[in-house]
Amino acid sequence: MLTAQEKGKKPRTDDAEGEGGEPIDAALLVSIEKLQQIQDEIDKVNEEADNKVLEVEKKYSKIRRPVYIRRNEVIQKIPDFWLTTFLSHPTLGELLTEDDQKIFKHLESIDVVESEDTKLSCSITLTFSYNPYFEDKKLTKTYSMSDDGKISVKTTSIKWKEGMDIVNGKTCMRDGDKRLLVDDSFFTWFSDKNSSRLVYGEMDEVADIIKEELWPNPLKFFNNGSEDEFVEEEDEGSDEEEDQDGSGEEGGDN
Repeated sequence: MLTAQEKGKKPRTDDAEGEGGEPIDAALLVSIEKLQQIQDEIDKVNEEADNKVLEVEKKYSKIRRPVYIRRNEVIQKIPDFWLTTFLSHPTLGELLTEDDQKIFKHLESIDVVESEDTKLSCSITLTFSYNPYFEDKKLTKTYSMSDDGKISVKTTSIKWKEGMDIVNGKTCMRDGDKRLLVDDSFFTWFSDKNSSRLVYGEMDEVADIIKEELWPNPLKFFNNGSEDEFVEEEDEGSDEEEDQDGSGEEGGDN
């Protein structure tokens, strides 16, 4: 990583000329030099601040860890928690196909572990119960930032059970009939290692959303989904009551 001094560019003062070949005012050059020195000082302070923030993040990451473990233990007692949470997210919900939703019913936990070196390096692990779709218990995608600022990716190669590979477009059994899959599965994310954002030191959008939005507070999205289901049930109940009232009135007239 470049230091603040290395990042700073020294202004040219020797034989400096403006547009049209006219020499630049000496007082202006002095002001520019002073401004560059101040900017170098600001860069140095910002660099120190980034290091301090990383130290604090490391400290509280260790403190949060056992709390996240306790949270996962409670989540596992709530049916379809992660399925409901994903479907309630405005972006992630659009990524789940019907087959994905069936698989997500077996999703027991999600875990995000950040590297101690940089906040941009982390691993995201999805843990599943036994299911008829693949052999793996855990599916992990790991992001690591290199010295040149680029991010490399390692992922679990999913071991699909026979006839259940919904990523590579193979046939999948459904209600005893075979059908060809058309929509891209969410699980293609585990085979995607070439996002253009990685070159610029950024994780792909799905990873970024899971890490920055879903993982810190999944209950926020789960509650949205639960409220929607509750409203639908209320509406259905109201319709039934109206039907019963209507039937009763008709019977009274006769």
